[in-house]
Amino acid sequence: MTRVVVTGAAGFIGSNIVKGLNARGIDDIVAVDDLTDGDKFRNLADLRIADYVDAAEFYGPFGEGAFGEVEAVFHEGACSDTMETNGRYMMDNNYGVSVALFEACRERGTRLLYASSAATYGGSDTFRETPEFELPLNVYGYSKLLFDQRMRRECGADFARVQHQVAGFRYFNVYGPREQHKARMASVAFHQFNQFREHGKVKLFGEYGGYGPGEQKRDFVFIDDVVAVNLWFFDHPEKSGIFNLGTGRAQPFNDVATSVVSALTGQNHTTESAVAAGLIEYIPFPDALRGKYQCYTQADLTALRAAGCDHAFADVATGVASYMNSLAPLGRGLG
Repeated sequence: MTRVVVTGAAGFIGSNIVKGLNARGIDDIVAVDDLTDGDKFRNLADLRIADYVDAAEFYGPFGEGAFGEVEAVFHEGACSDTMETNGRYMMDNNYGVSVALFEACRERGTRLLYASSAATYGGSDTFRETPEFELPLNVYGYSKLLFDQRMRRECGADFARVQHQVAGFRYFNVYGPREQHKARMASVAFHQFNQFREHGKVKLFGEYGGYGPGEQKRDFVFIDDVVAVNLWFFDHPEKSGIFNLGTGRAQPFNDVATSVVSALTGQNHTTESAVAAGLIEYIPFPDALRGKYQCYTQADLTALRAAGCDHAFADVATGVASYMNSLAPLGRGLG
């Protein structure tokens, strides 16, 4: 039986990966997380795992072989708060822990599939997995970039020296079920669902960075697509490297808001009609985010496609409609 480890297993992406593994009949899964926030248990309650280990008790024993033969580690555990300013904590949690895990995987012959981030690009206007475009705007982005750089040194710039699969995924703006615990770091779609439920409208940032109200663009990727790509690499252990994981399409925040409003009202709105009806409202761009905000992201999928992964990604309208449907028990009667 295939045994795998998922770190951050009670988190957003980690729990969805566990769900994806379960759908394949894989349940010999060691789930690793920190449940200080006890409500995160909900992300695991409907899933099948073999064991749960607190993050503080996992990494050392794993390196010593305490969990037996492990085929692969999906390393999703990290502090993903882009507003966190404690650099020492961030570097220890995101970089130091990841380095120790990589060394243990290398020693034990275990494959490592890990979460990087599009935050490594920061202020860049090109999103290609090469150093000249990596310009993080915060310590979170730097912590992720430093580990990517370490993997390039350890495995070779083209990962030709890797003995066992090492694949890093630069997640763009991921949204979907099981993110409810993320509070302010949850996706814009989740926040807009709650805004509409409470106030009958959603709020977007106004003009900023040369973009009109709600026209800042991101590569919004549905969680099911993120899981599908992770599992594609799990199926292809010969593929290693650092890969963007987005749709390859930049869509404005207005598209997300319009899709949320359309799904929750049961009416096919345009952005213009939603604004006219008072369902979308623009607010001033917050001073705290000035100079630290990516106004545009769009994954370059050249490397992903060259690896042979031809997964078709959902657009915002499709993904958000599916997401809103999953949240329907909380939002009935909104229209």
